[in-house]
Amino acid sequence: MNDTMSRKELLGKVHKMIPPMLEKFHKGQLGRVAVIGGSEDYTGAPYFSAMASAKLGADMSHVICEPAAGQVIKTYSPNLMVHPYMRQKRNLGKDESVESVSGAVIAMLDRLHVIVVGPGLGRDPCMQETCARVLAEAKTRGVPFVLDADGLFLAQTQPELIQGYKECILTPNVVEFGRLAKAQNIDTTKEDPTKLCEKLAQAFGGVTIIQKGKSDIISNGTTTIISDGQGGLKRAGGQGDTLTGSLATLLAYRKAYLDNLWNHENDMKSDELLMLCAFGGSAITRECSRLAFEAKGRSMQASDLTEHVHAAFLDLIGEKPTDESKL
Repeated sequence: MNDTMSRKELLGKVHKMIPPMLEKFHKGQLGRVAVIGGSEDYTGAPYFSAMASAKLGADMSHVICEPAAGQVIKTYSPNLMVHPYMRQKRNLGKDESVESVSGAVIAMLDRLHVIVVGPGLGRDPCMQETCARVLAEAKTRGVPFVLDADGLFLAQTQPELIQGYKECILTPNVVEFGRLAKAQNIDTTKEDPTKLCEKLAQAFGGVTIIQKGKSDIISNGTTTIISDGQGGLKRAGGQGDTLTGSLATLLAYRKAYLDNLWNHENDMKSDELLMLCAFGGSAITRECSRLAFEAKGRSMQASDLTEHVHAAFLDLIGEKPTDESKL
């Protein structure tokens, strides 16, 4: 893959990575994803992320959150598996600690292909420290993760958690990107704006960054591609949660491809596939936004994107034959 590939060519490569729907597969092979976040004040973000993951086809979509958030999220959809393991500092029980809370979350890692950290997380020190410990363990085990929202605060304040870990995608908006750049001593006012994403990815040792904006700039420090598909004109909060959930499912599909769960050409390698996941997630989210805005106009909300995930997938990437002999 190179910087000059067209959008059509990139989407064609994403299509090659997507598993077909085959009778031989069993539950869980095509994606076990968990979104870690969800505090008392923020229940929508983890729901939108986990539902995007499910709507894009992940077999199992989990939310790991605060108990108060869990009670609410369970009412949003019975399709999600909700685990009320997280704790804000004021809600720690007398027999609980950051160690015990993080231990409960870490115990789930062996059951998961990908984790998303950040939606609805907040800045509570206990929630943040729990996620820091989970990320450190995920890194040790080679579990891919996506960081967004207050998960990016961990990358800003504890960069060692992601430094050099290439199984990682960051999804900063303009404000979050500026904070990350400042923490890495990158002056956004003096650097070439077209090179900023590449430079920040290099500073973090080759992680993949999606710099969200009018066009999304995607870079791993070596290769940089632009995702400029048309989106909606409404800047409703929560659209980034559709992105994180979509990325998580695509990363799970990447694992299925690398594990050769179906017959394919096996001509794409791990680093290229990671960039394709980033591009595919961005493209799908932008198409969701376009479709939702077309339907709802200025009344569009984040929940409207959720309903268009499958349509966006079909529009941009498309299904494969269900007979492996015809692939």
